Amino acid sequence: MTVAVAIIGTGIAGLAAARYLRERGIACTLFDKSRGLGGRMATRRVDTLHFDHGAQFFTARSARFAALVAQWRADGQAAPWFDDRFVGTPGMSAPARAMLAGETVVGGCQVTALHRGPQGWSVATAAGPVDTPANGAFAAVLLAVPAPQARPLAAAAGADFPDFARAVYAPCWTLMLGFDASCGLAQDRIRRDEGAIAWIARNASKPGRAPDREAVVVQASPAWSRTHLEATPEAVAPLLLGEFAAATGVAAAPGFVAAHRWRYALVETPAGQPCLWDPALRLGACGDWCLDARVEAAFESGEALAAAAAATLGSG
Repeated sequence: MTVAVAIIGTGIAGLAAARYLRERGIACTLFDKSRGLGGRMATRRVDTLHFDHGAQFFTARSARFAALVAQWRADGQAAPWFDDRFVGTPGMSAPARAMLAGETVVGGCQVTALHRGPQGWSVATAAGPVDTPANGAFAAVLLAVPAPQARPLAAAAGADFPDFARAVYAPCWTLMLGFDASCGLAQDRIRRDEGAIAWIARNASKPGRAPDREAVVVQASPAWSRTHLEATPEAVAPLLLGEFAAATGVAAAPGFVAAHRWRYALVETPAGQPCLWDPALRLGACGDWCLDARVEAAFESGEALAAAAAATLGSG
């Protein structure tokens, strides 16, 4: 009988784990509260406007990730942007889609509980067990979500991972601005070390993006984002728009304005372990929060957890 594993989270860590297990003949079902793939490797589409409103780019330093990025580039799913920074093409979520190869994905699914029965693990939402093949017979569960979300699920399932407590995140409010014509932004990329805004980018400056309308992404600093963490997007948008105008001198009025909160955006202090794994329970966790605030760190952590799970399942 085919061994099946449940992966909670379809960000880069979860997709890397699924890819690694697939290569070793282990089937995976992925669950995510979102209907998209890639986690913070995200692209928001509004009519003809496209916003990379999460991760802005990624690097490739390790041999395995560099080889994967080379494949994405060959297939038209990634391209260099500046220096040694890469982006997905035509959007940041393109590499995430490329990492799937036949796995079952259950989107729009907020997992609230894990149960281990005589046949294996089952995954449940507030409405009860998820109706998907192999549920109730998963040989292992991999939690590929932010540490504050993984920790209560793991604890309720009987796992004790003290390293969860080490991971510290900074939030990020992102502002998306759409203009019918050029807004007069002086630079394609602006990084700021002081004030309310940390990053500004013209989406069209990235390779593979449609240049017909001006889409600008503005990301607030961690301090500003923490101060306004519990505000509504409707309240945050005009505040950040004012900060954008003051920082850049852009006076043009955008035709589209929206704000998005990333509660767990930037890893400030990692757990300091490649992954967390309990071989007796066959339950573990992974993510960029294990290693570093980089997309590549999420990939490495996902592969590390998958390797640990494969070793346990192979011996069992």
